[in-house]
Amino acid sequence: MSKITKEQYEFALARVEELLPLVTDSTSANDRNAIELAMMSDVVIDYEKEHYPIGKPTVAQLIQISLDEKNMSQRQLAETIGVSPSRISDYVSGRAEPTLRVARLLCTTLGITPAAMLGC
Repeated sequence: MSKITKEQYEFALARVEELLPLVTDSTSANDRNAIELAMMSDVVIDYEKEHYPIGKPTVAQLIQISLDEKNMSQRQLAETIGVSPSRISDYVSGRAEPTLRVARLLCTTLGITPAAMLGC
């Protein structure tokens, strides 16, 4: 595919907004609006992948996101996995990386995949 210009991206983004209310789960895949929505979405996705790449979260971000999702405090996590609250603070701030043993406990407790924890 040729390089997508900013103008094409903005057009496609606006068109996606217009088409979204017209296409539902019950809309046929052969419907004109559904086909156009898929095409415009591809343009938006391709442009955003190139211009707004999303990097993998850091260990610190993974821990904070998981704490937020579980509505759990750093202190509660520390008590659950048997480390000091200041150590959890070090992990969340990025000042320290967890040991393999602690990383395993974090994965189990917070539901983080080992691959994500390892940055894979």
